[in-house]
Amino acid sequence: MEQLFVTGIGTDVGKTLVAAILTEALQADYWKPVQAGLTPTTDTAEVRRLVRNPVSLFHPEAYRLRLPASPHAAAAAENIRIQPEAFQLPITANHLIVEGAGGLFVPLAPGFLLVDLLAQLGLATVVVSRHYLGSINHTLLTLEALHRRGLPVRGLVFNGEPNPATEEFILQHTGVPVLPPLRPEAVIDAAVVSHYAEVYRAWFEK
Repeated sequence: MEQLFVTGIGTDVGKTLVAAILTEALQADYWKPVQAGLTPTTDTAEVRRLVRNPVSLFHPEAYRLRLPASPHAAAAAENIRIQPEAFQLPITANHLIVEGAGGLFVPLAPGFLLVDLLAQLGLATVVVSRHYLGSINHTLLTLEALHRRGLPVRGLVFNGEPNPATEEFILQHTGVPVLPPLRPEAVIDAAVVSHYAEVYRAWFEK
């Protein structure tokens, strides 16, 4: 069974879309450990909207925080301190997709970063990289942080307009596996997710 943690090189790089595609491709369960910001929707609600298969289960967050901010700040605004021991993988016999919040060094609590949660859960990582000025640096830093901690990378997803020079450099420098890329879409809906899911399913079956 695949148990994958989806992280990104920063905020708004496409983690939730990739998580939805993986959930649909594998007909996996989905879990978002920490949700910071409840309006206009949550990531769990968005993935549920985009996934069509009848198998996937959507497990409740360990923390649901109202403020759309760094989780440690959102928790503090409600006089909550996020506790590492509160994070237990959902019990399931199915594949599982876990979506992080922001990048690896997002603080969850004093002395406890998202990368610490990833290490605690013991999952392989799918890293989402979006093309923008500075994304090479952010991608390499993310992959270097995972490598230094001995955390396995299942694959890297490039999101956005093709940039062959950037993609080739990153892959040659890191040697990580690359999943099918995502390209700009006019609308993100279940049909788009279903299309990519077929491509991803074939990648996992190789």
